[in-house]
Amino acid sequence: MSTVELASIPLVEIARKTRDASRKLGVLSTEAKNQAIAAIAEALESAASEIVAANQQDCQAAEKMGISKPLYNRLKMDETKLKATIAGVRDVGKLPDPVGQVQIHRELDEGLILKRVTCPLGVLGVIFEARPEAAIQISSLAIKSGNGVILKGGKEAIASCMAIVKAIRAGLAKTKIDPDVVQLLTTREETIELLKLDEYVDLIIPRGSNSFVRFVQENTRIPVLGHADGVCHLYVDEAADLEKAVAIAIDAKTQYPAACNAIETLLVHRAIAPQFLTAMAPKMAEKGVELRGDEATREALPEVKVATESDWSTEYSDLILSVKVVNDMDAAIAHITTYGSKHTEAIVTENNHTAEIFLAQVDAAGVFHNCSTRFADGFRYGFGAEVGISTQQMPPRGPVGLEGLITYKYKVVGSGQIAATYSGVNAKSFTHRDL
Repeated sequence: MSTVELASIPLVEIARKTRDASRKLGVLSTEAKNQAIAAIAEALESAASEIVAANQQDCQAAEKMGISKPLYNRLKMDETKLKATIAGVRDVGKLPDPVGQVQIHRELDEGLILKRVTCPLGVLGVIFEARPEAAIQISSLAIKSGNGVILKGGKEAIASCMAIVKAIRAGLAKTKIDPDVVQLLTTREETIELLKLDEYVDLIIPRGSNSFVRFVQENTRIPVLGHADGVCHLYVDEAADLEKAVAIAIDAKTQYPAACNAIETLLVHRAIAPQFLTAMAPKMAEKGVELRGDEATREALPEVKVATESDWSTEYSDLILSVKVVNDMDAAIAHITTYGSKHTEAIVTENNHTAEIFLAQVDAAGVFHNCSTRFADGFRYGFGAEVGISTQQMPPRGPVGLEGLITYKYKVVGSGQIAATYSGVNAKSFTHRDL
């Protein structure tokens, strides 16, 4: 069934079909799921020219609509980006199957056995702005983890997502897996309706702007996995190797400024501020970065703009960087605690004791020492891909791969036992012996 045909079916019926298909998927073998992932990769490769052409169509339309630069960068998918995303699909096929893992195997009593076994969540509802590669990454992870998925891309990525999902469903049609495990929605009205389908959808994963994620969180009873902000910091300590610190700062800000793991604020220890800032500023200027600094920063770099209070809490997703000079690491941690979004925070220092304190005290999904925040990514962590990054306190946290898409159930097998036997005056004791 084509995406166009699906659009004429009531959403509740689409969700029901996805749920039914996901239940069958959830009990398939690892081999069957891996074959399906390989088929998806092949189908995407075969449709590569069609997908890239559709993306160019989206990009041209988005430019006419006056799309922002960060969102345009997320939207664009050329042959290189598509090829890398397909490689990520194949990497998912190489990962261990997270379903069916026995976490607890325990004898409660003779002939009464308990197992805790991992199983799929069920149906994922994934809503994303731009980012057409998200449709590919999430579909492959959903299938490997035995879940169905209902995708909703942004209006700026409609043609790209339709071409992608068409290829994915064509690939699945050649396997044992019902193509209905992957569905695509195309209208804003469907987004609102999807958020109400708590009877069919088990987890909502939003990927997009702060306001968009907050909207999703505030308008559904379905559990939401996501982050509303990506305000990341790099703290350059007094014991930092300045050359190393400059290189890390440049990469963390400019390697892909639209990414949620790019730094937005640079914190610099007062003792090394003049040397570091004068070495760093020209390198940032070469990359087109606009610096905004506090009073102490502007003493070393009088040409930079004045940073306002709002700068410290802004996710620019662009070539803009706020800079603040701090008295010590405690002041840096206090600033991060106040303005950070618990996404990814980093320190550059050659003092390992200082680094250990920073990594222990900073509350974030990712805490890094002497490396760029840009490593906060499912692919770079070896997850094959990610469904998104979670900044929530409870797990899953950080880049979420397969392990974030499963839950578990307790299976108890007996031979006629009843609970009354284990209570009362002559109660029988449990053995509670791990097997």
